[in-house]
Amino acid sequence: MTESIQVRNVGIIGGGLMGTGIAEVTALAGYPTTVVKATPGDPSGALDRIKRSMDRRVERGKLDAADATAALSRIECTADRSALAGADLVIESIVEDLQVKRALFADLDARCTSDAVFASNTSTLRIADIVGDGSDRRDRTIGLHFFSPVPAMSLVELAHLPHTDPRVLAGAEAFIGALGKTAVPVLDSTGFVVNRLLVPYLIGAIAAYQQGLARPDQIDTAMKLGCGHPLGPLALSDLIGLDVVYAMSKLLYRDFGESRYQPPALLRRLVQNGHLGKKSGLGFYDYSHKPAVANDTIWDLVRAGALRESVG
Repeated sequence: MTESIQVRNVGIIGGGLMGTGIAEVTALAGYPTTVVKATPGDPSGALDRIKRSMDRRVERGKLDAADATAALSRIECTADRSALAGADLVIESIVEDLQVKRALFADLDARCTSDAVFASNTSTLRIADIVGDGSDRRDRTIGLHFFSPVPAMSLVELAHLPHTDPRVLAGAEAFIGALGKTAVPVLDSTGFVVNRLLVPYLIGAIAAYQQGLARPDQIDTAMKLGCGHPLGPLALSDLIGLDVVYAMSKLLYRDFGESRYQPPALLRRLVQNGHLGKKSGLGFYDYSHKPAVANDTIWDLVRAGALRESVG
């Protein structure tokens, strides 16, 4: 049996939706967790977000109040990266920008012990590109791709390099299991498994809508009832964030050059106009209504044939 590294405490860089979601599940699993805000501002907002998430779960009967209180006591939120010096595992969950991630890992390398394992929550970037050729930590840097919302989603893609230390891989699998989630080890590659397969599906749905095939709610209903999906592709795109879908599409198209990854003009137009989906209130749907309704402004453009160009 392969000896594995032991994770006793966790550091997380990034206090956004994904970073706080990861912190919530690690703290509930019993790990002392330090969350470092990646952007300027008061770090206490990250703890507030975690508490609100737990409170909602308690109200729904999905989490015991005593367990939530205990988990919150294990979380420290700060803006000081030096607080990560003693972490066994540091998980990065910041903006999906290669150069920014590289700079962060270089900074962390100088702050953390040589035994610490670094992980990126990237959804599309290659771990090899993030860590760089000159790093001494290439055998101890992995991908831990959690899915949103983190407390509810059971999958974690565990991306590894050909020369990843087997003890790191075994320890990461044990850690993911301790969170109550399932690890799917995957060799490091752009998009890993899920986004390589998911992005063409989302792009295909957006292209179908751009061509006026059907309204967004009709496309989503067809895929939910016809394929048994819990959420249609356009609603899912809105939930992920259209800026994120656009970035993933461009990156995959750049790396593989396959038309199935090519972003449609409609997606580009929405992102340029700041219509990013649920988080901005407008995307394929208008979230000022409850329940959300189709964004008729976009439907009018589609019917007028104003979005016929194919490349985003």
